[in-house]
Amino acid sequence: MFGWNNLNAVERAWAANGSVGEPVIKCEFEKVISMEYMVYFNFFVWVLPPLLLMVLIYLEVFYLIRKQLNKKVSASSGDPQKYYGKELKIAKSLALILFLFALSWLPLHIFNCITLFCPSCHKPTILIYIAIFLTHGNSAMNPIVYAFRIQKFRVTFLKIWNNHFRCQPAPAVDEDPPEERPDD
Repeated sequence: MFGWNNLNAVERAWAANGSVGEPVIKCEFEKVISMEYMVYFNFFVWVLPPLLLMVLIYLEVFYLIRKQLNKKVSASSGDPQKYYGKELKIAKSLALILFLFALSWLPLHIFNCITLFCPSCHKPTILIYIAIFLTHGNSAMNPIVYAFRIQKFRVTFLKIWNNHFRCQPAPAVDEDPPEERPDD
């Protein structure tokens, strides 16, 4: 739509070979889409800066939670261990999601950078397929991670699984589960 494709290069190569008519395009991602777009716009603008920003934010969140847990609090203010323990557990779950996102997407973006900056470098096809599989698998990992790390999500996930995939109603589950320990 914005011209971030390789159509002009394909048409020039087609005409240079003395071919007539519409060019035949081999439908491979690297032949169809511009690596300049994939690296400069997609990776350097829309993936890397937000990823680095989120890492910095999570580092700050963990620092603040640890600082609050270590602080001496008067008995009248409640149990900070209980409150901040829950916050720490949620922060760990979200940090795990962020880590899995980076683990899933960075290999493909690194291959795109190699393709752009070192076109003569050999990239094993199996590694490219694994990198592509990881990007697709990231979408499947998130609900599983949430289900294992957050009890309310786990209860809802099991209800959906039982009702729609096992074709049986879910057993009655307490909607307000008991408080989880921070070390869960």
